[in-house]
Amino acid sequence: MAQAVQGKGTLCKAMAEALQWHLLDSGAIYRVLALAALHHHVDLASEDALVPLASHLDVRFVSTDGNLEVILEGEDVSGEIRTQEVANAASQVAAFPRVREALLRRQRAFREAPGLIADGRDMGTVVFPDAPVKIFLDASSEERAHRRMLQLQENGFSVNFERLLAEIKERDARDRNRAVAPLVPAADALVLDSTRLSIEQVIEKSVTICAPKIGSRLNATEFVVPRCKGLTAGMLNNPIRHGARWTLNMKPED
Repeated sequence: MAQAVQGKGTLCKAMAEALQWHLLDSGAIYRVLALAALHHHVDLASEDALVPLASHLDVRFVSTDGNLEVILEGEDVSGEIRTQEVANAASQVAAFPRVREALLRRQRAFREAPGLIADGRDMGTVVFPDAPVKIFLDASSEERAHRRMLQLQENGFSVNFERLLAEIKERDARDRNRAVAPLVPAADALVLDSTRLSIEQVIEKSVTICAPKIGSRLNATEFVVPRCKGLTAGMLNNPIRHGARWTLNMKPED
């Protein structure tokens, strides 16, 4: 779980690829629903209109050459769902209890052997409350606004930092205060502040947290930072090194 624009997707993708586990991007599911609503001119403020769309959502996740493609109604929408408009719409539709219930079963179906890395705001509190390891990734609002600005700029969008910062703060407040599945760490989750950490450091700390539960699979595992345009995980002068590789020689604690 994490607040908006944390770099959690990069973290989850790197760990899932290294462990050869399944990956669930629950935020993508809500973004896909929001995009489908926009495409079909469904009122984002109408829970009654959104529930049927959520129940029959035609979405697939396809891993191709290390990249996760999101297919909506036969069309690759991997880029389109990452726009700020869709992100804000996703936060709106996710606030409805019956919409979340309609998508809950779909998300739980991703839990298959050998394991699952689940990326989402209510993964540890609602979707997988029995998960053996839960990490709540945190960062300052300013840092997250900067990361989002870089993402959008490298994708050709003109952005305003102050507007992004205001939108992120508004989204956080809405997510924290919603009646169903509010944005709070699970009682047994470890909170990891990534504000001043590089993505390599975030992954190393996450592995340290996971090692006692996962065991030998994390010993001498090679992690690769997947390509993620514009994302800076950490201080402003410490960008992600796309494709960076390093080996963690760790043994689980007794």
